[in-house]
Amino acid sequence: MTQTADRSAEYRAIGKPYQRPDAPAKVTGQARYAGDIPVPGKLLYARPVLSPYAHARIVNINTSQALAVPGVHAIYTGETLPLEGYNSGQRTKSPLARQEVLWAGQPVALVLAESEAAAADGAAAIEVDYEPLPVVVDPLAAMEPDAPLTRLLEKKQAGEIAGGEAHAAVSGGEEEGEQESQPLSENVSDRSHLRQGDIEAGWREAEVVVERRYRTSVVHQSYLEPQSITVMPSPDGAQYTVWASAQGLFTTRTEIAEALNLPERQIHVESVPIGGAFGGKFTLLEPLVVAAARASRRPVRLVFTRSEDLLAANPAPQAIIAVKLGARRDGTLVALQGEVIFDSGAYAGAAAGLAGFILASTYRCPNIDIRCYEVLTNKVGVGAYRAPGAPQATFALESTVDELCDELGMDPLEFRLKNCLREGDPALDRRRPRWPRIGLLDCLEKVREHPLWARRRELLTPPPELSGWKVGIGLAVGGWPGGTEPAAAACRLDRDGRLTVIVGTVDLTGTDSALTLIAAEGLGVSPELVQIEHGSSDNVPHSGSTGGSKITYTMGPAVLAAVRDARQQILEVAAELLEAAVDDLEIERDRVVVRGVPDRSVSLQKIGQVTTAFGSRYQPIYGRGRSALASSPMYAAHVARVAVDPETGEVRVLDYLAAQDVGFAINPAEIEGQIHGGVTQGLGWALFEGFVYDEHGQLLTATLMDYALPHSTDVPNITPLLVEVPSEHGPFGAKGVGEPPVVPVAAAIANAIKAALGVRLTHLPMTPERVLRAFQQQGQTP
Repeated sequence: MTQTADRSAEYRAIGKPYQRPDAPAKVTGQARYAGDIPVPGKLLYARPVLSPYAHARIVNINTSQALAVPGVHAIYTGETLPLEGYNSGQRTKSPLARQEVLWAGQPVALVLAESEAAAADGAAAIEVDYEPLPVVVDPLAAMEPDAPLTRLLEKKQAGEIAGGEAHAAVSGGEEEGEQESQPLSENVSDRSHLRQGDIEAGWREAEVVVERRYRTSVVHQSYLEPQSITVMPSPDGAQYTVWASAQGLFTTRTEIAEALNLPERQIHVESVPIGGAFGGKFTLLEPLVVAAARASRRPVRLVFTRSEDLLAANPAPQAIIAVKLGARRDGTLVALQGEVIFDSGAYAGAAAGLAGFILASTYRCPNIDIRCYEVLTNKVGVGAYRAPGAPQATFALESTVDELCDELGMDPLEFRLKNCLREGDPALDRRRPRWPRIGLLDCLEKVREHPLWARRRELLTPPPELSGWKVGIGLAVGGWPGGTEPAAAACRLDRDGRLTVIVGTVDLTGTDSALTLIAAEGLGVSPELVQIEHGSSDNVPHSGSTGGSKITYTMGPAVLAAVRDARQQILEVAAELLEAAVDDLEIERDRVVVRGVPDRSVSLQKIGQVTTAFGSRYQPIYGRGRSALASSPMYAAHVARVAVDPETGEVRVLDYLAAQDVGFAINPAEIEGQIHGGVTQGLGWALFEGFVYDEHGQLLTATLMDYALPHSTDVPNITPLLVEVPSEHGPFGAKGVGEPPVVPVAAAIANAIKAALGVRLTHLPMTPERVLRAFQQQGQTP
């Protein structure tokens, strides 16, 4: 159900469903990805050698037998393929272990061969001697002052989550300044402390207090296309053309240039279709493969296998979050205290501070105290995943809110309406101390009106095929602060009367369709006349990486400014051709017409011809636009109806409602698709997905036979409600839409399970075993 009819009627192009331009190529298999690019010259195929140990000293790497394998061209190690910008604290600058391996799956060597089979045979023939070292797997144990260090030979260095800056535009809280009450291990790589008001005064005022502790698992982004890259060096070895399955042209170029200590102008990153990313492709393998192409002076391609992707990519971090809430008897929230611990894996940087900020960014609360820690362990380094930190923080917060509502005897929706953030409330963001206009209240009001909530007591009977199961309905809300990065765009009128809009973005989720509609609306033409053009990092305007729900939001205004610039130029040329005033002209579909005199017109094709002809006195039509915006936070309210088998613990989601503030729905069909996809990924977080490690740091879920993902039969009926609370900055009031759909899902399902069985699940994923165990333990409680 889309709430956009009234506003969309004001516009010609935006606000109406529009097919993605890339859809035909992708559904017919014609799209060509980074691993499909044909390159001239003799292509070498790369295969990594992964460490079987989670922590060990590298004693020796014997490559002699591997070099004898027919077809093997070269073998590189961390010692023989040094990167001039080497930094052991950053994966992209230390892609091959040198002296010490830090997780089971870390690449220690790279084999280049004439065929994929020869590369695999060569990798299998490499002999590595390891000296095992103490392994640290559990982040809580890693924090203890006497815990073994996850790094012995090379000290940790500060880092940041891959794509962190590209995802969220918040300045975080205060840095931890005071002394910790207990000493912490050097494995704690970062800490922060977010405060507001007086937490002790809040506890004195609170009449009802609830405290819970939660765990989430390491979760892979599960994109269809694995990590992939093709690199072609120029004949003189001075230039490198890169086709990467990466979320940003310019960030990839910068990471490569810094790792190899090369000028950026020598790196040319080409735009290619990407088969999914969800935050996991903010540069990972690209410097390694460019370094290999540089050393071998041959084109090189590396495409991870699925197991390599699970072992050696950069999944979302495990979290351990404690939440304590205090309220007065009337339901007024007065105190929020939290502890956020993120398992950063082998490299510093897991966005725990961002998760802490999100924990404090849903409800009005005068007294807040949240401590955040990032902890190194001997597990794969982590990265971003759709709203990084938000699903974990929201699962903890919204589960505790429902527990508080139970203690208060208060309707969970009414509690949220009473306490949810509103425009003008204080914010824990130094750059923006007050919240702008947000749509959380509007989403809750839409949910209150919907039958799934309004008639929830009538919907507790299980379907006939699930006789004996228990049905529950749960509510949760969540949000995302919004990402920002400067952006620029250009618009060119071509000789045939069509308009080409040039951008440097990577289209992951159909943003080209939104940009097409924005351009068409700004120009006053039919969307069929607009082509979005991507190219190389050499010849497109700057854009930030795709992530953080920001491409439509930040690139949209740049595109709008560019097409309006082009439109003004078109009208000025038309004014001369028609001998009319510019103010009397308008563009209708593919022509410029004199307002009120439709017979007096000139086609865009004619204008394109006269502005590109030899000897013409008219300048070419070329509009430019730029943007640099403050963020517009976005919120969603979700309701889940689930059935639970008390005999087995199996959970099935029967119906799902997702109300989301989108600002303005530029392309409603695409937004609804985003919500369907985000909710489905949230189901994975909630019920299925999670890395499992043994005490030696071995990943036990390193194939899709073991790592569970939602199947199509697990996806319920999902009803999107598009709520429009216009952004002050976004194009036509639009906000980002990609992150919020995943955020409240696990909490909504956990709250529904509690409503069905009366037990609180505190560990994701909520597998049948965990549900049944919790139910049985509840039954044993006097």
